[in-house]
Amino acid sequence: PPPELPPHSLPPEPDRDDFDSPALAPCWVQLRRQDPDAVRLDERPGHLVLHARGDTLDRPGALLVGRRQRDPECSARTLIEVGEGGRGGLTVRLDEAHHYEVEVADGVVRAVARIGPLCHAVAERPVPAGPLTLRMDVTTSDVLPPTVTSRDTGTDGEDPAAGLRRGGPDGLRLGYETEAGHFEVLAELDGRYLTTEVAGGFTGRVFGMYAPRGSAAFDWFELRAV
Repeated sequence: PPPELPPHSLPPEPDRDDFDSPALAPCWVQLRRQDPDAVRLDERPGHLVLHARGDTLDRPGALLVGRRQRDPECSARTLIEVGEGGRGGLTVRLDEAHHYEVEVADGVVRAVARIGPLCHAVAERPVPAGPLTLRMDVTTSDVLPPTVTSRDTGTDGEDPAAGLRRGGPDGLRLGYETEAGHFEVLAELDGRYLTTEVAGGFTGRVFGMYAPRGSAAFDWFELRAV
């Protein structure tokens, strides 16, 4: 018979990581085996620094440090500062062919969608140099029937954020926060393209930080139920 082991409770995963420890917590995952010199906690105190080892998330071996989506409705946020000539951001990923990003490079923040063979920069906006808080919100409310575009005129006469109207099971808002903490939404995208029913696979969604060019330093990362 198997041995009787005493119960052992594990502490809950923290919503936020300030990268003050010498090693990443067990809740963090990476794609395949990464170069240890590409993921550094000792290079800049209180930061996770990523050094690019590939130029895209579309191919195996991309540099990504992430956490699994735990809650149907949640918000992922991170404070990023890219190095000179660098590019980095926040992604929600199912596999190499199905992922959304908010990334910053060369003074521009943009929302990018990869759905199968199609990849498109949905929206972009100039931002000042320096640290920037990137954000993604997942919601299951106000999900509308599928349609080809969300460029319908709103009730106030203004166009909504760019992207596909949310057709379920959820919708994702991609953007960044101003210094005053206001969420500037760049795009609203349909969550069904990041599901195993559409894309296949079995790992589920992962929210994470990535750097496809140069280096990027992340001050903190937060994944919180809303």
